[in-house]
Amino acid sequence: MATVEELITDAQTRMQKSVEHARSEFNTVRTGRASAGLLDRIDVDYYGTKTPLKQLATIGVPEARMLTIQPFDPGSIRNIEKSIMESDLGLSPSNDGKMIRLPIPQLTEERRKDLVKIVRGLAEDHRVAVREIRRDAMKGLKELVDSGDVGADEEHRAEEQVQKLTDDHTKQIDDLLKHKEAEVMEV
Repeated sequence: MATVEELITDAQTRMQKSVEHARSEFNTVRTGRASAGLLDRIDVDYYGTKTPLKQLATIGVPEARMLTIQPFDPGSIRNIEKSIMESDLGLSPSNDGKMIRLPIPQLTEERRKDLVKIVRGLAEDHRVAVREIRRDAMKGLKELVDSGDVGADEEHRAEEQVQKLTDDHTKQIDDLLKHKEAEVMEV
């Protein structure tokens, strides 16, 4: 059976992973600037297998409002274009047979507001994940108390620690959200 320290360490590790995942998800949300991270969520049908775009091509950022995608296999260019057009990025690729150019247009006010809603939704998903981790830890503590391995005082201290971890990680997600919202709304 796990000890109180192991429960708390596990909860902290899992919460930190949730914060890191939130950070990487936010990087895939479009802002006014070109960023190779925009294409991280794009999977391409490559000979019947869903494959991440970054495994099929070199992604470049030659200028502030342009991405270039150079496929390793020129035969996959159509599928890459199709995957980009079917994504929620709202971008229109053009290709010259060897390379795909992806102009990043200025975001309209309405599109910025939509993106902020998407980012807030992602943040809420990650806050919920952190709270679920807290719930798991509290359940583990309860089991330790029920089995007689831990006293009420130790349980109370551990619950406070878990709550503090939850508050800290939720705040980190909120800070990431605030930063991303400002980035999206920046003209």
